[in-house]
Amino acid sequence: MANKLGSATSPYLRQHADNPVHWQQWTPEALAEAAERDVPILLSIGYAACHWCHVMAHESFEDHDVAAVTNENFVCIKVDREERPDLDAIYMNATVAMTGQGGWPMTCFLTPDGRPFFCGTYYPKDSFLQLLSAVTDTWQNRRDEVEQASDQIASELRKMSSALPSGGPVPSPELCDHAVAAVLRDEDHARGGFGRAPKFPPSALLEALLRHHERTGSGLDAVERTGGAMARGGIYDQLAGGFARYSVDASWVVPHFEKMLYDNGLLLRVYAHWARLTGNALARKVADETARFIIDDLGDGGMFVSSLDADTAGHEGLTYVWTPAELVSVLGDDDGRWAAALFEVTEAGTFEHGSSVLQLLTDPDDAARFEQVRAKLMAARALRPQPGRDDKVVTAWNGFAITALAEASVALGKPEFLDAATGCARRLLDLHLVDGRLRRASLGGIVGDSVGILEDYAALATGLLTLHQVTGDDSWLTAAHGLLDTALTHFADPDRGGRWFDTADDAEALLVRPADPVDGATPSGASLVAEALLTFAHLAAEPERYLNAAAATLASATPILARSPRGGGHWLAVTEAAVRGPIQIAVACTGTDSELLGAARRFAPGGAIVVGGAEGSSTLLDGRGRVHGQDAAYVCRGQACDLPVTTAGDLGAALGAAV
Repeated sequence: MANKLGSATSPYLRQHADNPVHWQQWTPEALAEAAERDVPILLSIGYAACHWCHVMAHESFEDHDVAAVTNENFVCIKVDREERPDLDAIYMNATVAMTGQGGWPMTCFLTPDGRPFFCGTYYPKDSFLQLLSAVTDTWQNRRDEVEQASDQIASELRKMSSALPSGGPVPSPELCDHAVAAVLRDEDHARGGFGRAPKFPPSALLEALLRHHERTGSGLDAVERTGGAMARGGIYDQLAGGFARYSVDASWVVPHFEKMLYDNGLLLRVYAHWARLTGNALARKVADETARFIIDDLGDGGMFVSSLDADTAGHEGLTYVWTPAELVSVLGDDDGRWAAALFEVTEAGTFEHGSSVLQLLTDPDDAARFEQVRAKLMAARALRPQPGRDDKVVTAWNGFAITALAEASVALGKPEFLDAATGCARRLLDLHLVDGRLRRASLGGIVGDSVGILEDYAALATGLLTLHQVTGDDSWLTAAHGLLDTALTHFADPDRGGRWFDTADDAEALLVRPADPVDGATPSGASLVAEALLTFAHLAAEPERYLNAAAATLASATPILARSPRGGGHWLAVTEAAVRGPIQIAVACTGTDSELLGAARRFAPGGAIVVGGAEGSSTLLDGRGRVHGQDAAYVCRGQACDLPVTTAGDLGAALGAAV
């Protein structure tokens, strides 16, 4: 036997290709080997940007004493949670059920048929060796205990999967109001965000609150508090733009330094929406910088890669933190002291060893001086060791980026952002859509074997539908149609209307078939497909199938919004759009440069459907043309439509927008 990760399409797996541990990927052959050798499986799950994954790798998986024990007594399987979220979901549920908490690296011991009997997370070397010895002894001498424990855990996992809440009534404005009120009770008014440290960017909840404000006039202050605190804190890169994964403290000062595509795509959508809604200067700045970070730092061959590492040369945050002396060294005495005061860089430091994470709690008093200082610091930072980059391209996360970049192009008037979104979509469809089915990920232009899951189909479909609305290109609508038909065929639960599985009906059979509707760091596949179906239903020539599926899907989420709305941020955002109709704006015009069409895109609330073109060029424009030689906008809410308007002012008034 030998380590078999050298040919993997996951950079995380390749990071472990030189380990003396005989790692394999998750395959039927690996499970069959465990059965043939009659040994348990050591399953280790992590991802490339994970700090503690690196620590455990250096301490244990690069150690020959550890390798000798694992290779003799286990079949060792490495999984990239980003490439195989289905496996991660199953064994994370087991880990949380057994230990009360989860995280990465995840360390699980399984029977050869995949039943877990012991799970944990990070273990230092000595503890890990003791654990390996104890598991081996139990496997060899008390097998009946292993079988009993694994049977019980597998049974509980199946019960958890089958006991997901059934659907409730059709979502209502009152349900949205209840959910928003419950969410706002958890708001940290002083520091922004919800709950206590560590604080994660609540992107889906902020988008929902923006949509709630557009419907009711309330909720914007919470967005401003949290969005402003994050944008000015250390979680945001004050030099180059882009958000880190989360803040370890309650005040957004010290981040966990990894930067993920999914966070930045979701947050770009929020800040672009905030900027479009209010014109807020900070929102515009952050949206612009975050879009450029995605394009410049995460771009690869037209698509976008997964992440930048938390570590640089084995030290977390090494690239990003500063001392007052370092600022003076780069900028000189006067500018160095000025920058230290501006960026909250102190002698005591806000991070480790007297260093500080840059914050920008107030706007600079000299904009030109600030730009000069920032340019010099960026140049100096570029000479430092840089964090590693996970070059894996994940379908769903690129879908988030496509949607956000297209919406940001409208909000900020930046056609280059739309160009980036369309280029990504074309490349993604060319590479990741294989024989009509999506693959989860690719690396270096080579698509992987892992099949797409529900979130891949749904997030990409929403991105394509966004492109269709912004560009008027029907090819995006056609491609989205195909993805949603595949999702309905292979992921919808045929026995429980409105429920969705995260894996396809013809995917690899696992211990359980994942079906988690709760929104987490990213929206659930079910809430994402609800958004895509709701949008497509109002663009489709034959909408009934998609309207019914969207309604049933949203109804299935009412228990989440009623009982635990912080776990349903994206559900709430989609429901806020749904209870308004959703709003549809069709602009009969002669060209894409129509002033009225541009106004419709600027004024449209979140989740609205906007199309433009000649009469009959879209389902929403059937029988609707220009009026007395002028472009005309038709605003509909569900099945009820207003009289057409021909001026931006009248359209803004019809939508309740600030003109």
